[in-house]
Amino acid sequence: MVFSSLIFMFLFLPLCLICYFAVPGLKAKNIVLVVFSLVFYAWGEPVYLLLLMVSAAVNYGAGRWMGARREQGKPYRRVLVLTVAVNLLALGVFKYAGLFVSTLNQIPGLALPVPQIALPIGISFYTFQAMSYVVDVYREQVGVQRSYLKFLLYISLFPQLIAGPIVRYSDIEAQLEERHASGEDMFYGLIRFSVGLGKKILIADHCYSVATQMLDGSFATATTVGTWLGILMFTFQIYFDFSGYSDMAIGLGRVFGFKYMENFNLPYTARSITDFWRRWHISLSSFFRDYVYIPLGGNRKHRWLNLLIVWSLTGLWHGASWNFLLWGLYFFVLLTVEKQILGYMKRWPRLLRQLLTMFLVVLGWTIFYFTDFSRLVAAFQALFGFAGGGWMNTQVRILLLNNLPLLLLCILGASSLPRAFGNLFGALCAHEAGKSLGRQRVYVAVSYVFCVAVLVLSTISLVGSGFSAFLYYRF
Repeated sequence: MVFSSLIFMFLFLPLCLICYFAVPGLKAKNIVLVVFSLVFYAWGEPVYLLLLMVSAAVNYGAGRWMGARREQGKPYRRVLVLTVAVNLLALGVFKYAGLFVSTLNQIPGLALPVPQIALPIGISFYTFQAMSYVVDVYREQVGVQRSYLKFLLYISLFPQLIAGPIVRYSDIEAQLEERHASGEDMFYGLIRFSVGLGKKILIADHCYSVATQMLDGSFATATTVGTWLGILMFTFQIYFDFSGYSDMAIGLGRVFGFKYMENFNLPYTARSITDFWRRWHISLSSFFRDYVYIPLGGNRKHRWLNLLIVWSLTGLWHGASWNFLLWGLYFFVLLTVEKQILGYMKRWPRLLRQLLTMFLVVLGWTIFYFTDFSRLVAAFQALFGFAGGGWMNTQVRILLLNNLPLLLLCILGASSLPRAFGNLFGALCAHEAGKSLGRQRVYVAVSYVFCVAVLVLSTISLVGSGFSAFLYYRF
């Protein structure tokens, strides 16, 4: 995995950029991006490259079919229903068949063979993107894409192919037809990519090593402080891992002229669970809102049933294990309760609301982490003082002290301070008409030094650690 990451940074990405900017015309540039995107996907999952291309072809064909029937004045709802069913069937077979059969086998006397199907990387992301397109074509909110090449580019574009954000066709429809990456776009994209790379390699990967050390062993000897340290490190790992990938995707997209939506907005500064879900994985939350919750009736009818369905699906989207469903239902309960008392909560001090929200989110990540329910119960027992190893031991004390700087860096990095500092520094160095370019040059120079430093440190960390994998690859 480390070798693949280094190959990506030092060979694949530079070669793609060189080829992209070397060829003339948008059509040639699109071909370059499609070729490199398919190579990128085949590099990690060669067996399922065909599945990706067939999925793109099916949804592209459905859009053309609906467009043709619309021009003829014929109904085309059945085309939508059939296409969505095919998408969900593919997702169900490749992602949930094993869970379904394993659950059936709990019936006494039933021993069906459990299918061992490897999960295609990114299938949840590109399937949702494809479905958003056909639904929006049906709603006449976007035009029918008549070029398979451009549609395949939309589905397969490598910066966001395997871990999001979930890009809607409506967001980049115009950019598929015409786009231009200015010098400012490329500069911003480089900075954004570097920030994401640093989040992932320099923070998330180190959090991973502490989290697994504390959470993957026997709970018979676990300590309360050690378990809290482990789940806090996982809490920061999943944030810096996923938001780091989103930053890299947004940054690379900008370099190629694509402007993706933001996927995270400082979620760990949220003052309520509702606020948290407005800030966390925004592209997924908005997808379920617009394509599931509102079509079911939203707040107009069966509100609580609609919320239950949405949060059950949100949980299961994250993985083929019942703990993910429990995680989704946990947030359904929290949001249901919160909607009843949110007006009262707003009178609480801001810091208290943030701490309570963070506490509840951390408990949610505990449910998310453990796919084994017996270990989940043991983890909660350890968190609340019923650990077999007591409150703390020497090993945990040493580990906590050694990783205290990392924990403080995580808290700082997840706060609003880095963004505020970056905005202030940018404002101070911004060029104004009639003034010297000196401060602007300082800003550019410091930014490039930052990018180089992150790249060097990330390379050293990758070579030294021997491991690096994105959590959301499995979704």
